[in-house]
Parts: sequence; structure tokens; C-alpha cells
Amino acid sequence: MPVTRLNHAVLYVRDLARSTGFYRDVLGFHVVNSLPGAAFLQAPGSSNDHDLGMFEIGSEADGSTAGRSTVGLYHLAWEVDTLAELQRLAGILAEAGALGGASDHGTTKSLYARDPDGLEFEVAWVVPADRLDGAALAARSRTGRLDLDAEIRRYGADTVGGVGISHLAPA
Repeated sequence: MPVTRLNHAVLYVRDLARSTGFYRDVLGFHVVNSLPGAAFLQAPGSSNDHDLGMFEIGSEADGSTAGRSTVGLYHLAWEVDTLAELQRLAGILAEAGALGGASDHGTTKSLYARDPDGLEFEVAWVVPADRLDGAALAARSRTGRLDLDAEIRRYGADTVGGVGISHLAPA
């Protein structure tokens, strides 16, 4: 089964209007279809039919305990094209009170945030394969603090990132 990418994710949410508003206002998604109790959203720049589906299950629903006391999905990760976009989103997520952290994984530069139901997601910029060096490849085995300004100086604010996890060493 040669999977090429994740087509979409589906979330159960307490309040569909609140969650739709968050993904629209904070991350720029737009609703492409809705049904009673369900919404299907497309990410900006995506050509997918939809990238995110959400089904409302009501305000009485318990929060997810995945990873704390039950098995389940830890988080979703979306890629952005440039470090400038990652930096812009860091500000927007912080302003919305959703930003939880930022990490340098060597080949990816990542922000971590939570939606209104506390579901975690990652927004990442992937180092292009032709820009990987020994330090970036070695850093894949650890997670460090992300210094976004230093990464912009290193790679450039408008350098287009790779697709998926860049794993090729430079030629």
C-alpha cells in the first residue's frame, strides 16, 4: 500500500460552531460543505475536497484522554510552505491563546497548539532535502527548542519547504 499523504482528518468536537470558527479564524480554513452536526473544511492553499471533517457530539462530552489514560491519536500535523508563514502563525496562535510550544526536530521546525476542545495539532515547516546538512540530520534523534529567528537567518524566511519529511542527504 504505497500511501503518498494523509488526505483528511476527522474530529469529534463538542461545539461545531466554536470549532469551525477556530479553524476558520485562526488557521484560515474555510467551510466547503456542512450538514446538520457536521462541517467539512479546506485548508488555505489546499486542492483537497476537504482537509478536516468535524462532527458535533455535544457539550457534555468528556475531553480526550488519549495518551494519558487511553490509546488514541496524539496530534495532527499540517505543513506550511515557508518559515515566514510559520512565524506568522506563531503570532496568531499565541494571540488566540492556543500556542502550546515550539520544537526543532532537525528536519522539521514545529509549532504545537490546541483547538477549543484541547485537541493538539502541529504546524510544521520541513527543511528541503537539498538544504539538509549533518547537523539537521543528527538533530532528528532529539527534540530541541525552536529559535525561529535563527532558523530564518539560516534558511531564509521565504525558502519553500520540502514535502513530507525530507530524508535525503544533500548531494
